[in-house]
Amino acid sequence: MDDLAVLRQEFSESDDGFLATVICDQRWDKEAFSRLERAMRGVCATFEERDQQDLPRWLVEGFWLCADWLPDHTAHPRFPRPEPPTYYEAALTRLRDLQYWLVTGVSPYLPDRAIADF
Repeated sequence: MDDLAVLRQEFSESDDGFLATVICDQRWDKEAFSRLERAMRGVCATFEERDQQDLPRWLVEGFWLCADWLPDHTAHPRFPRPEPPTYYEAALTRLRDLQYWLVTGVSPYLPDRAIADF
């Protein structure tokens, strides 16, 4: 499945997606997050390479949900956070960086550096 298809499924709140797990199960699934983050990064790179000017609304809304809604939701005291706080801080920073990249078309990462997976 290509990155755009992964995000379409994820942002439509597929039962096995990261966002659905966070919303319905109140659980941060690291594997599902990694899949989401890789797809978001892939779409950003593809859109930057193509100098994409028109972004589908569902895609922008999905990135917004991840970068703006998710931090507040997962910061709630009753939301379980079994990983060290630095993991969540890095993950949420990555989502904000990806939103910036999608919207501006410019990667916030150095071109000669590999972006680490989660």
